[in-house]
Amino acid sequence: MNGAILAYPIILSFIAGLVCLFIPKRIKALREVVSLIATLGCLIISFQLFAKRPIGWQFNNAMVLLLDNLSGFILIATCLFGFLIVLYSVGFMAEKNRLKEYYTYILWTVSATCAALVSNNLILLLAFWGIGGLLLYLLIGLGGPQASSAAKKTFIIVGGSDAVMIAGIAIIWILSGTFQIDKVSIGVNSSLAITAFLCVFVAAIAKAGAMPFHTWIPDSSEVAPLPVMAFLPASLDKLLGIYLLARLSFDMFSLQPGSALSVILMIVGAVTIIAAVMMALVQHNLKKLLSYHAVSQVGYMVLGIATAVPVGIAGGIFHMLNNAIYKCCLFLAGGNVEHRMRTSELSQLGGLAKALPLTFITFLIASFSISGIPPFNGFASKWMVYQGVISVFSNGGPRFTAFLCLMAAMFGSALTLASFMKLIHAIFLGTPSSEVDTKRIKEVGPLMILPVIVLALLCVGFGVFAFAIPLRLFINPSIEGEVVYQGFWNPSLATGLILAGVVLGFVIYFIGTLKTSRSDSAYIGGEVLPQEARVSGVEFYNTVKDLNILARVYSLANRKMFDIYEQAKRWVFYFSDGLKAVHTGILPTYITWLLAGFAIILFLLAKQ
Repeated sequence: MNGAILAYPIILSFIAGLVCLFIPKRIKALREVVSLIATLGCLIISFQLFAKRPIGWQFNNAMVLLLDNLSGFILIATCLFGFLIVLYSVGFMAEKNRLKEYYTYILWTVSATCAALVSNNLILLLAFWGIGGLLLYLLIGLGGPQASSAAKKTFIIVGGSDAVMIAGIAIIWILSGTFQIDKVSIGVNSSLAITAFLCVFVAAIAKAGAMPFHTWIPDSSEVAPLPVMAFLPASLDKLLGIYLLARLSFDMFSLQPGSALSVILMIVGAVTIIAAVMMALVQHNLKKLLSYHAVSQVGYMVLGIATAVPVGIAGGIFHMLNNAIYKCCLFLAGGNVEHRMRTSELSQLGGLAKALPLTFITFLIASFSISGIPPFNGFASKWMVYQGVISVFSNGGPRFTAFLCLMAAMFGSALTLASFMKLIHAIFLGTPSSEVDTKRIKEVGPLMILPVIVLALLCVGFGVFAFAIPLRLFINPSIEGEVVYQGFWNPSLATGLILAGVVLGFVIYFIGTLKTSRSDSAYIGGEVLPQEARVSGVEFYNTVKDLNILARVYSLANRKMFDIYEQAKRWVFYFSDGLKAVHTGILPTYITWLLAGFAIILFLLAKQ
């Protein structure tokens, strides 16, 4: 097959975005139709490219574009999410402002992401990587005037990490003499090589949203259009960031199990898991809570890849794919709630399970998946990450570090489940707010519910048939070495047992309904239960913030002491204030500084 076909999804989505930019506003629905056709076309082409991999395109005897096993399935995922987000946006974004810019930026983001995935030249990858960062800034800015601060913060964090990435690429060229990714092979055995690795690593985890470069995600979640959050921080940015980390660790460099770099990456992953999920636990806003979980899940991906053993690497990459699926599902299902209720504050929600049954079921499935509950896809990938960590200390690696990382990963899953118990209770199962009439609320339309259902089905399918479909077709072929599983896990058997338990539960419930009974309000000594005393679930874990050890940490977090952007800004202001104090505009002060400078120079010359 002609390698030029690799450019087709890039060109198609770019031209479609350009067309959307110039479609007159009076021609209704044409912009949406063009976006749907373009993203569907990209999805079809991505499947064709994956079937014919590896495919390359050369220019002047240099392999410029290359699609292999790793980039192939991520390309499919990118185009699939692009299509589903556009389909969802037709319903969610209707009657919103600046729709021509919105669809243009979405399509150009698909184009830039596809280009970065197939780029086999580091300069080309850097160019499209930077374009993607600019489009992220523009998409967040569509949230209106209140989004400008979050957009600027995103641009500075991601753009600053890109500047560090430029330095890393320059060092890679010095060490290898080439910009071709498939020809770069550097041993991590010198300070210069380690510096290059860390420079590109910073860009990868900043894009993916790992700590300490994560703070742009929670800030953006409250102001950006919700489909943007589902599309970028939840999906494409994770795919692209972890893709680069995998390329960096095992293609351009050779990360070894138990090495110093491996330990650093494992610690970053473990800290990201625990710190972010602890922040999610106490959030009272639906979108902000989901955004902290988007950060926490990156920790599992980094931790799996950091083990540098096949089962751990496969688990990290598999979790990258699974996270994009269930996190996108959660954001879109949350968007359905926001679309109907006009709020994402948990204290103003409740009792929506009957009003939004399909949204509730899909949200529940995605919640089980992110919490690592079998037989959903999140469990399968987390199980592999755990095995990767166990392999590290069972094969003579840093045992204490690996043990702590394993405990952090498992405890993180427990806290994730706890926070989603709170979330589901507060939104769907709790007592409704007095301001909400759940009988008048209806399920969203088919254009908004269909993408959520597709994603929920993928959560089930990629868990039940984990070995037969995603691992066999996508994940295992993309890594070197044989993936060896320790222990026993049969998803089909587990699914059968779980379904049997569910059926038995329904039978017991049905038998219980045969008995005549009546329902009444709770009796509390003849008193009327006031509305403010309702159990909404919002305050479930507020006592966590009062624990002696954690109270100080949460206090520092609320003051943004762990926010690398805010701290950098603070030091810049300190420096500028110092310069202002020195530059008074008074001539005698300047003469004094001048004479002091001469005195220092003369002293240094005299010492020589």
